[in-house]
Amino acid sequence: MIYTTLPSTSIKVSKIALGTMTWGEQNTEAEAHEQLNYAVHDRGINFIDTAEMYSVPSKSETQGSTERIIGTWLKSSNIRKDIILASKVAGPSAALKHIGTGIKFDRKNISNSLHQSLQRLQTDYIDLYQLHWPERQTNYFGPLGYAHTSDDAVTNFAETLSVLQDFIQQGKIRYIGISNETPWGMMQYIQCAEKYNLPKISTIQNPYNLVNRVYEIGLAEMGIREHVGLLAYSPLGGGLLTEKYLHGNRPDGARFTRWANYFKRYAHPNTMKAVEQYAALANEHHLSLAQMALAYINSKPFLTSNIIGATSMQQLKENIDAIHVQLSNDVIQAIEEIHLAFPNPAP
Repeated sequence: MIYTTLPSTSIKVSKIALGTMTWGEQNTEAEAHEQLNYAVHDRGINFIDTAEMYSVPSKSETQGSTERIIGTWLKSSNIRKDIILASKVAGPSAALKHIGTGIKFDRKNISNSLHQSLQRLQTDYIDLYQLHWPERQTNYFGPLGYAHTSDDAVTNFAETLSVLQDFIQQGKIRYIGISNETPWGMMQYIQCAEKYNLPKISTIQNPYNLVNRVYEIGLAEMGIREHVGLLAYSPLGGGLLTEKYLHGNRPDGARFTRWANYFKRYAHPNTMKAVEQYAALANEHHLSLAQMALAYINSKPFLTSNIIGATSMQQLKENIDAIHVQLSNDVIQAIEEIHLAFPNPAP
């Protein structure tokens, strides 16, 4: 495994992180524990990412199930000190009423969410605690352009960082991050931390893949210059950047077959046109599409960790093996040409 440093910390994290959102929905507890044992013990992954709202799709019956599954593994494995554990407090969502529809990043809600996560995870601290998505109306989870709403609620950034600082001082959180944020949001957290001597964000967890490179527009430069590392989620576009959906295929039990509406952010017709071209490029160079897609992300200087996810052990092994794949200049140039023809069809 290759390791990087979590920005503004001394923590070493695996450049491949283990994503967990399928556990409790598409994967059983036993399957999740098998993935954890293989990733950690056999492949050297030490970075595990979860969230209070998981599994996905989030619903009241299964919300928190992923953290509970990780908790039982942590208790039985007895290696908590060797694991870098990341979780998230959810933002408000009118579509997910069990998560909450109002302001979420105040003292009461962060405290409730954090302590429930700690209980489910069977640990007394979380290494990286992240704000899952903005409270304000902005472009994330699909929209590419920004449409302003004049009366929307905006996070009190100083209050939120102050609450997180208190939990850092109590030893319940080590470091903090944001997720699904925009350049404006990132700078608000950075400037507020500097102004009031509050904790600085270490990471931003945003989507980044061959059909969604929006992160490169503004956030990449900011991340590098401000020392905020990207945790790339959905690196395979929810599974589209694999061979299983090519030529209109919709395998039984697969994510887009079961929950097409939930993952409609990937549904633009140009997305599959781009995927077909990326697949042809990978085949031409004797690469799997998944490994080419992951290797491209792994090569980026703004990346701290690439969050993979899998529903089968075969997928997991293939995804982790991508850490050893280096793309030739010819492949990278061809990827850029496809991106120019089909820029960001799945934001």
